Amino acid sequence: MSDRITVEELAELMKKCAGVTVPAAELAQQPDIGFDSIGVDSLGLLGIVGELENRYGTPMPPDAERCKTPQAFLDLVNSALLAGA
Repeated sequence: MSDRITVEELAELMKKCAGVTVPAAELAQQPDIGFDSIGVDSLGLLGIVGELENRYGTPMPPDAERCKTPQAFLDLVNSALLAGA
């Protein structure tokens, strides 16, 4: 398991935890697209955060579920994972 979340992993988590399918390539091409415009709401993000906490055994930043874009989410979560490594 890596100490960074990739766009591919985020796309997988969005499908598993929020029920929203967005190809990883699309997320990579449009990293600043709003979660709201692709159908991921705050409960979906909360599910993703919970899954990451279970996977990595560490709490995620409290602002993670309030991120507005995939890029902001990845930046915040990856900086927290690197700091905790």
